[in-house]
Amino acid sequence: MARVAALVLGVLALVATRANAQPAPDELLDKKIAVWRFDALGIDGEIVQRLETLFRSELDRLVKIPQVSRRDIERTTTSAEKDCTGEEKCLTSIGKRLQVDFVVTGTVGSLGDNYVLNIKVVDVGSGKSQKIQSDPLRGSPDELIEGVRVAAYRLLAPQQLHGSLQIQTDLVGAQVTLDNRSLGKTPLPNNGVIARQQLGKHKLRVEAKGYDAFDSDVEVHFQKVSPVIVRLLQTGETTGTGRTIVREKNPIYTRPWFIGAVGVTAIAVGILIGAKAGSVPCYVNGDRNTPC
Repeated sequence: MARVAALVLGVLALVATRANAQPAPDELLDKKIAVWRFDALGIDGEIVQRLETLFRSELDRLVKIPQVSRRDIERTTTSAEKDCTGEEKCLTSIGKRLQVDFVVTGTVGSLGDNYVLNIKVVDVGSGKSQKIQSDPLRGSPDELIEGVRVAAYRLLAPQQLHGSLQIQTDLVGAQVTLDNRSLGKTPLPNNGVIARQQLGKHKLRVEAKGYDAFDSDVEVHFQKVSPVIVRLLQTGETTGTGRTIVREKNPIYTRPWFIGAVGVTAIAVGILIGAKAGSVPCYVNGDRNTPC
């Protein structure tokens, strides 16, 4: 653990002292690059190999000149060079033997529940480290893929490090503001997708007259569209753990006016039935055609 911490501190110090010597991203994209290897510090070596393979594949997608393959590196380097652990001198020697412009190497170390990916780029012509970066990787080992991809893009194509948000709401005419920048009213164009946003957290605000404003931090992920579902509540409305007043509708047969109406009707019907039942028919001499 002490070795990992010392390595991280050393990398951060080099980043601070050599920031002015870093080549422009386009310079690296146009050059021939070889990835030496990633060493494991306090983490399973098999996991690091998988991350290294992913890193290589991302570089292959970015560089304009094909990389030197891992097989060619193993076949070309000497046994002494194979023991190189990231020193500039041996990396320069390897780069000259491979006839490349830059050699990239790295380490993956474990710091508690987090990991740190350290990447170093050595200029073969000058024998100096030209770019050093330290990227924190969070999550389980299987969830480090996005972090490694981001590290590759940050190294060679930082201008392509972006993602998108998609604002989803059924309210028309709500004002949308992202990082204090007005984006218009809903529904937003492009089906609500806000493209090419910087990675990380952003401040989103959606507001409309008569509704409580929606204020929240939203996160943009690398090359992904992150949906944000916005539901504006009418002013004074509460949900969740807030106090809610429930108004139940009583059945109609419990209403006073209904009970009174039914009572009056029952009395009238009773009188009518009683009158009918209490009357005795009367006929003269038993003749039904001659009532009394």
